[in-house]
Amino acid sequence: MPAERAGYTVTMFLVDISPSMGAMRSVTLPDGSNGEARNIEMTKLEWSLQFVKMKIQEMIFNGRKTDQCGVVIFGSEETDNIINGKNGGYDHVAEYIQIGRPNAGTLAKLDELRASQTAGDSIDALIVGIETQDFYLEKKRTWTRKIVVVTDGENPMEIEDWEAIVTKMAGLNISLTIVGVDFDDDELPYHEEDKSTMKRANETFYARFTSSLPDGLGLFGTLERALLSLSYPHIKETKSSLLATTLRLGDVETRESEAIELGVKLAKCTSLARAGGWKKFVGVEVVEDVEPEGKVTFTEVKRRTEYFIDTSSDADADGKGTTPQDVPMDIDEEEGSKGDGMHLEKVEKEQLVRGFKYGSTYVPCPDGQFEKLRTKKGIDIYGFFQTKNLNRSYPMSEVWYVYASPTSVPDQLAFSSIVQAMYEKGVLAIARMVTRDGADPKMGVLSPVVWPGVDVLLWVQMPFADDVRHYTFPSLSVLTSRSGERITKHPYLPTEEQLEAMDMFVDAMDLTDAGEEEEDGSCPSWFDPRLSYNPSIHRTKQAQFHSAVVSDLASHPLPPPHCELTKYFNCPRRVVKAARDALEECKGIFNVKEVPKKAPRARKDGHMHARDEDEDMILLDQKGPPRKRPSTVVPSATSQALDSAFQVRAGKKKAPTSGSETETESEEELLLEAKPKQSAEPGLPTPTASPEPEPDPQRAPGRIIGNAFPLKDFRQNLKQGDVVTKAIEDLGVVVREIVGRPFGSRRKDEMLECLQGLREVCLREDEIYAWNAILQSLKKDCAAENGNKEFWTELQKLGRKISLISLNEAQKLGGMSDVSEAAAAAFMQQLAY
Repeated sequence: MPAERAGYTVTMFLVDISPSMGAMRSVTLPDGSNGEARNIEMTKLEWSLQFVKMKIQEMIFNGRKTDQCGVVIFGSEETDNIINGKNGGYDHVAEYIQIGRPNAGTLAKLDELRASQTAGDSIDALIVGIETQDFYLEKKRTWTRKIVVVTDGENPMEIEDWEAIVTKMAGLNISLTIVGVDFDDDELPYHEEDKSTMKRANETFYARFTSSLPDGLGLFGTLERALLSLSYPHIKETKSSLLATTLRLGDVETRESEAIELGVKLAKCTSLARAGGWKKFVGVEVVEDVEPEGKVTFTEVKRRTEYFIDTSSDADADGKGTTPQDVPMDIDEEEGSKGDGMHLEKVEKEQLVRGFKYGSTYVPCPDGQFEKLRTKKGIDIYGFFQTKNLNRSYPMSEVWYVYASPTSVPDQLAFSSIVQAMYEKGVLAIARMVTRDGADPKMGVLSPVVWPGVDVLLWVQMPFADDVRHYTFPSLSVLTSRSGERITKHPYLPTEEQLEAMDMFVDAMDLTDAGEEEEDGSCPSWFDPRLSYNPSIHRTKQAQFHSAVVSDLASHPLPPPHCELTKYFNCPRRVVKAARDALEECKGIFNVKEVPKKAPRARKDGHMHARDEDEDMILLDQKGPPRKRPSTVVPSATSQALDSAFQVRAGKKKAPTSGSETETESEEELLLEAKPKQSAEPGLPTPTASPEPEPDPQRAPGRIIGNAFPLKDFRQNLKQGDVVTKAIEDLGVVVREIVGRPFGSRRKDEMLECLQGLREVCLREDEIYAWNAILQSLKKDCAAENGNKEFWTELQKLGRKISLISLNEAQKLGGMSDVSEAAAAAFMQQLAY
């Protein structure tokens, strides 16, 4: 039997709608929220159509144009089929849905089916399905043919010439699946009580009929098992189309005699699978006024892109300008503007010129793209390196097969020689791939694979040197004191006893031989990657299919996931039991205790101070060279408090003290400057990080300006030239953070100097909108209930030279601004309390 291609299949569904299919049946639903058992009453036909719609939904989900189906019903009142139209006979069989690519309308039409008052013959329907399918595929002989019969087997059949039907189906290579409602199944197990003689005889005939077909073409089962199999996670296997390209080794243009050029084929080895989106299954509810009685229709969400230019030149009286982030999205097309004094003018895409940001400016590119690198299609090998030197974290793409050309024997011999040589030497090749002439190149690695009779290369993309980021982190195993001495004993360093206990705990959790015991007494591995499925993909698919085939999710809730999806959620009980002793030993040695959650305690004055960035700094993150602390003479009471504070920093418990819950400003200064009193027992030295250079501890992730020396960092970044915009943005955020802190008044002069330098750079680098936005945000922060109003008072003393940048001031340097001169002068007059 030839291999089945993905798609290129016509499936005929033969559905029984005889009167017996209208009988009611109890269907088991998932347990309720309280664990109670639930059932629902539905007809046999409704239950059967769930299976048919699930199968059709699979075709819609895959989205292949060559995956088609048709529906034939038997037991219908009318007769409409291809055989009756030519020769008569085959009554009560109708072609309900013609063969074609299924869509949402196919599912809606199936929902309209109801049981009739006339019995139908499934054998007649089978013959009609064979002839209808054969007529449609008259010129498509290579397509796969499938027929699925759904019936309860309660009606009589004409079975005199069934051997001829088997011969016909075997000749056309048609696979037949009989799905019976309430048929007996020994594996479920299920056996219907009080089964009629007619149904028992029909079940026996169906089993005999399917077994008479060639191997692999006949399948017979019950509807309950068929619905259960649809929830089983199936891997979507696709056959990748071969892409012809060229493999080059050496310079084939200038040194052709020393180079090799081979014809090869590319094919995907792996393909990334993602959970299906909901867009194609769920629409947006739209109520049209023109439709009668407020009828609700559903339509697919579609994106629309429009372009607007803000032509406003002056801001409002309060100086509030418009930045790109402030532009609203709910713009009235007729008015063309909305809110905050904006004047938006709609423009067409053809009037725009693509620009690329470079530093603080935009470089226009009228053609839409700069000149691309002139590349030539093919795979070029640039060098080789040892396999052991491959960084396993670098591969960043799917894997591709590289085969030798199947039509060229010399290329096959040369290609096999290269693969064999790489395999014997244990090397990998650095290669550049270009899928077509002029396309962007991709750097990758070629790995040799030698199979019996087949030699191939596996290609995977690797990053360019500029794409690799190297980060340094403090050492977890090496601690040094401020004097440079290495510390061997510290609460942050594990002891030998702790290491041994953790090793035993890890060994006790080994799942290598935790599988079910086999007949020979051996225990295989518990986890098999080949049998592990992505729950997100398959559960989403199950939810989408279920929502498409049921009319009410409240009465027909989503069934539980298949057991194959959840079998690896919990580890084996005997492994948990074996690891219990090692776990308890770890708890004792590491002194692990549950930390109760502390409720926030209100201050006496009802004010909560913001936490400083280095308030909870651990010893591993303390950075900087060894330094001496200046001694400060303090009262004895304060000295005792300082000793207690430094004992906490050294990992000791702090004794409860009485007094005020809040510290005064002078006490906090002393905590930063005073030297702890030497105790009788020398405590553990406070370690620093390993000698490697580390980033600024007061610099937030993603920023280039730190909170410790913001103006110094800002000037250093300005020298680079291409990070001006980022430096301006980060400095504005840092100034707002420092000013908003409880003790921000200490750094008042430093922040004023930062703002003066920031305004000068923004005016010179055409970052006027950025400066105006930063100053407006700072004013709002200072005017807040707990804001720093004193800092804004100091800013007002500087007057107009620190205010917003107006249009007149910006035009002198060739810039633009949306703030008038009057608005800029009035901006610093008062603070809105």
